[in-house]
Formats: sequence, structure tokens, C-alpha cells
Amino acid sequence: MLAGFRSFAKSPFAVVLFGLLIVSFAVFGISDVFRHPPGKWVIAAGSRNMSPEDFKAHFEAYRKQQQAQGQTVTPDIAVEQGVDRKMLTQLALQESLAELIRKMGVRPSDKVVGDTLREQMASLPPGQRPFDPITGKFDTALYQRLLAQNDLTPARYEASLRDDIAQAHLFSAVASSLRAPRIYSALQAAYGLEGRDLAAFAINPATVEKPAAPTDAQLQAFMKEHAAQLTRPETRVLSVVRFSAKALEPSVTVPEADIVKTYNFRKDTLGTAETRSFVQIVAPDAKAAAVIAQRLAKGDQPAIVASAYGKQPVMIDSKPKSALPDRKVADAVFALAAGQVSGPINGDLGVSVVKLTKISPATTPSLESQRPAIEAELKAQAAQAKAYEQTQAYQDAHDGGANLIDAATKAGAFVMTTAPVAANGADQTGQPAAGLTPDALKTAFELPSGGESELIEAGKGEYFAVRVEKVIPSAMPPLAEIRAPLAQQWQLDQLLQRMKAKADELVARVKKGESLEAVAASAQAQVQRVPNITRQNARQFQGLGRDLLMGAFGAKPGVAFVSRGPQGGYLVALVEKVHPGSPEQMAQITEVARPQTSQGLLRDVGMAAQDAAKTQLKTKVNLTLARQAIGVDTSALPAEDGKAPAKAKEKAPKGLAQ
Repeated sequence: MLAGFRSFAKSPFAVVLFGLLIVSFAVFGISDVFRHPPGKWVIAAGSRNMSPEDFKAHFEAYRKQQQAQGQTVTPDIAVEQGVDRKMLTQLALQESLAELIRKMGVRPSDKVVGDTLREQMASLPPGQRPFDPITGKFDTALYQRLLAQNDLTPARYEASLRDDIAQAHLFSAVASSLRAPRIYSALQAAYGLEGRDLAAFAINPATVEKPAAPTDAQLQAFMKEHAAQLTRPETRVLSVVRFSAKALEPSVTVPEADIVKTYNFRKDTLGTAETRSFVQIVAPDAKAAAVIAQRLAKGDQPAIVASAYGKQPVMIDSKPKSALPDRKVADAVFALAAGQVSGPINGDLGVSVVKLTKISPATTPSLESQRPAIEAELKAQAAQAKAYEQTQAYQDAHDGGANLIDAATKAGAFVMTTAPVAANGADQTGQPAAGLTPDALKTAFELPSGGESELIEAGKGEYFAVRVEKVIPSAMPPLAEIRAPLAQQWQLDQLLQRMKAKADELVARVKKGESLEAVAASAQAQVQRVPNITRQNARQFQGLGRDLLMGAFGAKPGVAFVSRGPQGGYLVALVEKVHPGSPEQMAQITEVARPQTSQGLLRDVGMAAQDAAKTQLKTKVNLTLARQAIGVDTSALPAEDGKAPAKAKEKAPKGLAQ
């Protein structure tokens, strides 16, 4: 929804320049404009600052986006993967650039911001536009509700919009006069059209000695060498009790009397009110209104009648009485029969005459048409109540000293005991374990062996509690358990090493002057040639493999080199000739690529502007406070300078680092 808000940028240069910024806004949210007590800022850039609460909002927006894509990002995982640091850096650059532009005096007027805002709102789908359907006026209440659905406030959104407009105006001026020199795109054309003729042959595995079966000592050494890949993560056997309204719904029966009662209570709101369509002509006075009424009653066309007074008829289509703004006109309209013309109406908004053109009677849906929806709703409510009753029975038993399994049995709830599962939710086969939510996993891995969680509400009538039955520490598997696959991998590695040594030996012979064909023949292989590989047509040669293509473009002509093969193994390769593209193609691509080159230069200018703004303003960030804001225990993390971390409350105000 909010992506539509940002579609105001009309210049292609602005689209290019702010692509990075728009992506980061979509991921991290937008900047706040509120001020907070000194020392409590996650980011401080001149007069702008960002509070811990706002940084948390950006993180939660990013987290929700990742969850929608099936990825779990907890605060601890974010720290481990560096997400928090990258987010803080990007937001600091954004705030710095916005502050520097403000200091330069580029500030859009309130009118420009208002006009842009209304233009954005008008571009939304009809059902989402914050405009009164009758008067067409901007509805502030609808606008606020629309933003609230996206965790925004008008002040925050409009401040972000003001920044966007200022940046677009500034850089549009830069873009209008920025054109990359022709030599830039000419160099790109020469680079892309440079052709290389490649010759290569594969090392035949039959020409190297086959490795013998490994000894236990060799396998132990191999295991130690690959400990990181072989070490199994800590896993836990869990018992999970789940109270699920959704699972209880099939067992719930809704009495017919409840369905009828709900239908009778709602039927007035379920149907549609009577609507009327009419033509309204505003008259200059009561005398003119009488003439207008007479002419309309005779059958004269409303447009012709209205034009005699310099007016246009107003066509009102299918509106209920409550939707008509002038109550006196509404009373008159709903007192007419179809085709009738009213007399002069002294309404709240002036004198007018109406002609009724259509009556659409009120409709009330039948009980049978509403039964499925009402029954489903009542079932869901009853199931939620039943699930809640189960949780109360469980809690009473658990508080009385019963363990998780016994308390769940007394409450009539199902308990699932899992196979060993890792913190990422995968079982020992690497597949996701069924029935475990990210919150349940997070809770389980915070408990000791034998520990039980409190009852946790997951929303919509879903509750769970978890018990850690067993903790299996992270460890290397025993050799006996993985001997066969490990031995196969060891032999494969040994074979590849010998093939690599063979390839190095053959390359050395080519470098000493032997022909590629002669060396290939001695290795029971044949030379294959691929002419005119260019960077522009490289996609056509993907079958050669990434390593060989990169080697072909990086090697000097006539100098043999070793490359990994596309299916494994090794190749001996040689770039036999390098030739430039045709002058005609180079000239054509030089001109075609020049706008794109200018856009690339503009992107570089934009990124450099962010860095320069951050440096000039001496923007400060507080990583420790940012991590605390998203719920990370920073006392358990090493200090950024390698020293033991101090308590967050004492050091956070002094932790601002440039």
C-alpha cells in the first residue's frame, strides 16, 4: 500500500538516484521527527535524531517483511548476521543526507507537500483513498486510519515526504546538467565487445592414480580439518502443549437459536438501504426555481433548463438518504415517486429543484444466505472460548505443582514431543520440524534442560507452553556413524588434489613451449575451442562454468591457466587470441550506453553525497542502545573495542561513536 504513496517522483533521474533510498525505506521504514532527551539517541545527525523506539519500529518492519518471505529473524540472529549494524549504518546515511539538504536551505513549502500528499492519496485504489465519497473533500480521519494500518502517524509520514521532495528537487537539478563524457561509455563498449578465443581440455580422471581407502587416522584428520561443516548444532527434545481454537472448531456445534438471534440482530446492517438517483438544479432564487420545476415537469432536458441560468445539472446516482449532505433536499427526494419533480426546495445549501430518476428498494439478505458466515463466526468464537477454558484448567493444574504433561492431560490438551530439533527449527535430517512456531523455538532455547515455560499467547485463540526434555550439546558425530560417506568424500578430495597437480604439471609444459594439442594428447584428452567469447555474450556460454569464464577474461593471451570444470574436475585452458569489437558496434553501443552511464554516475554522486553528509555532520550512532532497543542482552556481547562490555544503562549515553 505504501509503495503507492512514493510514486510521486516523475523524473527518471530521481527514480535512478533514489532507488537505493526507496528500497531501504521499504525495508527499514521512515525517519522520525520527534525529539528525545539528550544521550538517548540511536542516531544523531545535526538537529535530527532517532530514538530507540523508532529504531525498534524499523527493525520490526524489516522483521515482518522477512517473516512474510518465510525467514525467521530474531534480535540475536540479527546481531549474529550483522543486520542491526547494516540497518543502523543505512539509516544514519539517510538522516545525514536529509539534514545536510535542510541546512542548504532546500525546503519544500507546505503547499508543495500538501499537493504531493493529495496526489499520492488520489493514486491509491478507490477503496483506500482518504476522501469523502459525497463531497470529495480530503478526510483527515480516514487518512489517519490509513497510516495507522501501516504503523505510521501523519507527522512521521509527512516529515519523510518532505525529505523526499527536498532530495528530489536538489538532485533533479544536478541530474539535468549531468552527462557522462563519451569516453566513459566508449570504454564500456570496448570492454564489453572485446572478444576472446578460448581453447581448453579436461583432465581425465583415469590418468591419475586412484586413491586407496583411507585409514582411521586419515579420516580423523579429515574430520578435524572440516570440523565446522561436520559439527552438529545443539539440538533439544521438546514437549509442546498447544491450545488451539482453530483445531477445536470442527468439534464445536452452534445452536440454531444462536444463529437466528445473531441474524436478527444484524439483518438491518447486513442489507442495503434504499437508494435514489436524481437530477438537481441549483436556482438563483425561489422564482427561478418555480420556473425550473415547471420546465422539468413538462419534460425539458435538465441540461437545457440549467443552461438558461448559467448552471450545470448535478447528477446524483444511487445514494441512500443518509449520504445526502442537505437534509431538506434528502427529505424532498425520498418523498417523490419515480419521474416526479419537486417544487422549489429551500435547502441548507441554497434553493434548488430535483427530478427523481430511479428508486432502488432496500434489500435484506435471507437467513440462509448469511448462515455459513454467521455459523463460521460463532464457531470461531466458541472455539476461542473453549481454548481459553482449557488454558485456565492447565494453568490451575500447573500452578498446583503438576508438570507440563500432567497439567495438559488434566486440561484435555494434546502434547507433542519432538525429535531432536535445532534452534532454526530443523530436525536431524535438515527438514523443518512440524508444529513449532518461531516463538516456541525461541522460548525453548532460552530454557535449561527440564525447564518449562509459562503459558504463552500466540494470538487468535492460540496458546502454547514448552518443556525441554533433553539438551543434546553441539558435537562432532562419531567416526563410526559417518565412516562410509566420509571415506567417499576423502577419496574424492584426494582425487581432485591429484587432478589439480596433474593440471599444474600440464600447464607448466605449455608455458615451456609445448603445443596445447600435444600436451592434451599426452593426457588422453582433446582440445575444445570456443571462439569470440565477449562479456556481452557470456550468458550464451554459461555451460562452460563460472570459473572458466572468469579465467578466460582474466588471463593474458597465450598464457595457459588451470580452471575448475563446470561439472567438477579441472581444465587446462588458454586464451589464443584477443580481438576488439567492430568500430560500427562500438560506436553504436557508445551512444546507446551513454544515458545509462550518466545514470550510473548519478548513482555514484548520490552515494558519495550520503557519505559526505555523514562525515561533514559528524553523525553519531549508538549501536549498543540500538541493540537494547530491539531486545538484545548487550551485557553478553563483547564490546566493540574488544573490552568487556559495561552495563548498558551506565554507558549508553557515552557510547555514541562517530
